[in-house]
Amino acid sequence: MRSTSTKSPRAPKNRLSPLATGQVWRMDGMNLEVGLVGTILVHYKLGKPKAVRVPNSLASKTTVEKFLKKKKAVLVKK
Repeated sequence: MRSTSTKSPRAPKNRLSPLATGQVWRMDGMNLEVGLVGTILVHYKLGKPKAVRVPNSLASKTTVEKFLKKKKAVLVKK
């Protein structure tokens, strides 16, 4: 006799929109502005919302996406 198992449908994952040039992501007391998006790397600026000088940073796409997901970032503008 075969056992019949019913699979319950999975809940949809909370996916972030793909990184694109010019996006601004808002987190707790910080903004992340995406500069250039390459095939592997992303240029971005991470700082307080009204900061005068914010350094440019460089990281892989996956690292930035994990960071945004961990901090529960919200996309402000594209």
